[in-house]
Amino acid sequence: MPETSETSAPPTPPAEPAPRGQEESAGPPPRRVHAAWLALLATPVAAGANSPVLILPDMAGSLGTSKATAAWFVTTFAWAMAVGTPLMAGLLRRHGVRPTLRLSAALVAAGTVLVAVAPWLPLALAGRAAQAAGGAGLVTLALSLGGTARRMGVITSGFGVLGATGPLLGSWLGDTVSWRLALAVSAVALLAVPAVLRSARDEPVAASASASGRAAASAGLPNGPFDARGAALLTVLASSVVLIPRYPAAAVPVALVLGLLLVAHSRARPDGFVPRTLVRTPAFLTSALLACALSTSYFTLLFAVPEMLDSGTGWSTATIGTGQLTALLAGSVLSWLLPAAASRMGRPAVLTVLIALGALAPITAVLTPWAPLLLLVATMAVFATAAGNATLASYAVGAAPEPQRPTAIGLFTLCYQLGGAFGPSIAVLTVTG
Repeated sequence: MPETSETSAPPTPPAEPAPRGQEESAGPPPRRVHAAWLALLATPVAAGANSPVLILPDMAGSLGTSKATAAWFVTTFAWAMAVGTPLMAGLLRRHGVRPTLRLSAALVAAGTVLVAVAPWLPLALAGRAAQAAGGAGLVTLALSLGGTARRMGVITSGFGVLGATGPLLGSWLGDTVSWRLALAVSAVALLAVPAVLRSARDEPVAASASASGRAAASAGLPNGPFDARGAALLTVLASSVVLIPRYPAAAVPVALVLGLLLVAHSRARPDGFVPRTLVRTPAFLTSALLACALSTSYFTLLFAVPEMLDSGTGWSTATIGTGQLTALLAGSVLSWLLPAAASRMGRPAVLTVLIALGALAPITAVLTPWAPLLLLVATMAVFATAAGNATLASYAVGAAPEPQRPTAIGLFTLCYQLGGAFGPSIAVLTVTG
């Protein structure tokens, strides 16, 4: 596969089918959505995901429960992001930008309201899941419209920056107003919705009487009815995988059975919700699995490092939050350099850098005798994850046939978000208690 750069074919979705009877008409070219709007659309979800990092004890005390139970706010968010991403990608592929954007924005708004007013934990968790599912759609849209590795780098670097500010912002909002407001910061993404609606093309990917339909046919990818069984299998599989850190004895065998069922289904329905050609593509699989590993390491350290600093230094919560913010911001800002240089470095060098830093961060966290060095660990972890998300997403999407690129983004992001579910659970079970 050729290296992805700004001069190569960008991983954008196929063209929108024209209305019936107007397939041959030509209009003015659509405006390209500015990368800043795409970053605003995608990045607040990172702050919302990370806002509970420093306030889990306060949340647990307010709800009259344990810290491990309060951590379900984090796990639920990551689970809904993981399962929501491929579903939203499927919606984008079949119905286009505007319906997906409207539904995603409605879910974020409704979920935020529910989290703000819910008197019971299960209802608040449902609101948190709605926020995350809507956020998954916004992230998928932003990456789909991003195109090049450099534009994706702007988005993922912003994702890292907002993720870095999330813990301290959540702590400040929790101390000054309420932990419920801290969980509402992902709603800031709604500010970008009008601008994206004005600028983005409405481009459903699957349609029989369209350019995208002809592209799919020429690629051997027939446009059939929605693959509800494949979507259900993938959703339940991702849900069981998310539960592995907490309930391994039950979740592992269920996940194995569901995985085998999904493989069998993809053979019977090769153009379905999980396209067989896509999951058999080495470049896609390598990129997605590495993104999951880097994400798991990052989210584990994101929650574990503050606890390790607290026990190893005696710093205040504000000092720990400020130190972590500085470290994460440094890594996020620097992470843009790797996607910008990826085309010159070549893929083997990029993968070597990502794997080396991704492995060095947790090893250093375990072995360092000096607690403040953990801040450098946080910098390495966020650099590897943010830079890897941009470059690996570009590789994964570039390896997919054009009609499958929204699906590739959805499945790739699912793998990344699985790390967001694994990490906090691993941290709670091994470090934070």
